[in-house]
Amino acid sequence: MQIGLRLGRIFLTALAVALWAQSGAAESIKIGGAKTASGGPAYIAIEKGYFKAEGLDAQIIFFDSAMPIAVAVVSGDIDIGTTGLSAGFYNLAGQGALKIIGAQGHESPGFHTIGYFVSRRAYDGGLKSLRDLAGRTFGLGQFGTPGHYVLGATAEKYGIPLASIHLVALQSNANVISAMMGGQIDGTVTVLATPLIPLVDKGDIHILSWVGDEMAFQDRAIFTATKTANDRSDMLRRFLRAYSRGAKDYHDAFTGPDERPKDGPTAAATIALIAKYVEQTPAQVRAGIAFIDPQLRVNVADVLHQIAWYKAQGMLKPDLDGNAILDKRYVVPLR
Repeated sequence: MQIGLRLGRIFLTALAVALWAQSGAAESIKIGGAKTASGGPAYIAIEKGYFKAEGLDAQIIFFDSAMPIAVAVVSGDIDIGTTGLSAGFYNLAGQGALKIIGAQGHESPGFHTIGYFVSRRAYDGGLKSLRDLAGRTFGLGQFGTPGHYVLGATAEKYGIPLASIHLVALQSNANVISAMMGGQIDGTVTVLATPLIPLVDKGDIHILSWVGDEMAFQDRAIFTATKTANDRSDMLRRFLRAYSRGAKDYHDAFTGPDERPKDGPTAAATIALIAKYVEQTPAQVRAGIAFIDPQLRVNVADVLHQIAWYKAQGMLKPDLDGNAILDKRYVVPLR
C-alpha cells in the first residue's frame, strides 16, 4: 500500500511538471543574493534550464549586503534568499518570519573564502598565529556578523578569553581595511574580497589562516518566509531540485573526490558563466570560489552553536528556538 502511494505521488509530480512544460506557463520566482561566486548554483540553474525544467521562471535580484535580503523575503518582495547567517538574521527568524530550507554552502578545508587577515605591522610584532590573538585589536564591519562569531569560536577553540581580544565595529569593510593599513587595528576576519587581494600580494596584509581549515562553519543558507514554506511547498521542492542540480555542477567543476579544491573539466566554463552574472573578471571569480554541497545539506550542529553563542553575547533572546528556524520538511542535515 505504501509503495503504491509513493508511486502515485511520483506520477502526480511528473504529470504536473509535464503539464507546466506543455502549457508554457512557468511560475515566476525571485531569488535574492549578493554578487558572489557562491551564488553560482542559481546562475547555472538559470543558464542550463534547470529551473525551466521544473516549471519555474527564476529571476536573480542582487543586494549589496545580507540583511536586506532577509527583510525582502519577509516582506514578500522576493521569494527565496541566499546569503550569510548573522545575529540579525536569527533575530528575524526567531520572530517566526523565516525558515532555513537548505545550505548555500559552508566553509570547508582547502577552500579559501573567509580568512583571518592581519597587518604587516601586527605580524612583524608577533601576531603570527591564531594562538596570538589575546591582547590584539580586531575590526569588524558590525557586531553580530559571521566574522564576529568566527572570532568567538576561534577563541573558544584555542582557549583564549574572548574578552582579551579588543573588538571594534567600523561600519564597513573599507573602513576595516583602512584601519589595518593605518595601524588602528591589528586584523580582521572577512571574505577575501577584491580590495584585499593586492594588499596580500604586496605583503601589506598577512593571512594567518582560513576559516575552512579551522572549523566547520555554516556561514550561508537558503531561506524563505514561513508563509511561503507552509503554503508553497510544491514550488520550494521544485526550486530545491533545480538549485541542487546547479549546485552539483558547481561542486563538480571545482571539487575533487576528496572534497578538496580541484578543477574539473568544466571549471573554466563555469567561471566564465559566474563572471557574467557577478560582473567580475575570471581571476576575481576564481579567488572567491567556495565549497558548495551538491545536496544542499545544512550543518545543523553549527547553526545551533551559532545561535547559542549569539545568545551568550546577549544578541539573541534566551528563548529563541534554533530548531524551529530549521524547517525539517526541506532541510537535509549534514551528517
